[in-house]
Amino acid sequence: MSSLSALQLFKNLSDDTRLTIVLLLKHANELCVCELTAALELSQPKISRHLAMLRESGLLQDRRSGKWIHYRLSPHIPAWAAAIIDSAYLSQQSAIAALALRAAQNCALPVA
Repeated sequence: MSSLSALQLFKNLSDDTRLTIVLLLKHANELCVCELTAALELSQPKISRHLAMLRESGLLQDRRSGKWIHYRLSPHIPAWAAAIIDSAYLSQQSAIAALALRAAQNCALPVA
């Protein structure tokens, strides 16, 4: 992974869907694609495309659990970028919490 530049960060966060995904992951720590589709009310292919862009830029990491792929913010995000994400999260905290609740209510993951 190359070092994240300010331009890369702002290009990724300039899209409302990608910004919301990042803020949801900041709130919930880790979510699967079905939780993100439930929260954002968007199709799985659209969410997956945005997740791929965020992962390729180094903002996200994923892990597989059976057939499920779970995403989280990368612990390797530069401190300056993490501070920007933190500030954005704080400004949208109540809206993001409501989306996270919708995800929890509308996506029933099987118990492993």
